Amino acid sequence: MSESKAAEAKPGFFLARWRGLVPLDRLFWWDMMLVGTCINAVAAVAALVMLGMKMPLGASLAVHFAPVPYNVFLFLAVWRTAAAQPGLMGSLAQILAAVWLILAAVV
Repeated sequence: MSESKAAEAKPGFFLARWRGLVPLDRLFWWDMMLVGTCINAVAAVAALVMLGMKMPLGASLAVHFAPVPYNVFLFLAVWRTAAAQPGLMGSLAQILAAVWLILAAVV
C-alpha cells in the first residue's frame, strides 16, 4: 500500500474512538449507554444462567466480568473525547461515564 493510500485509510472502530474521531454524543449515548449496557446485561444474564445450571463458579464469574476491558476502553474513550470539549457537556459526560463504569462493574 502506498503512503497516500495509507494516509487515506480510515481508522478502525477502536482507534477512531481512542483518537476522539467519533462525536461525543454518539460515543456516549450509542456506544457506552446503549451498546455497552446491553453487552453487560447479556453477560450478567448468561452468568446467572450458568450459575442456575450448576456450572463452575469460576466460569460464571469469567463470563460476568468478560466485558470489563471493553467497559474500561469505553470509559477512557469518552473521558478523552469529553476532555477535548470545553463546557458543561464535556464535564457531565466524564462524570456520567465514571458512574456508568462503577455501576457496570458492580452490577
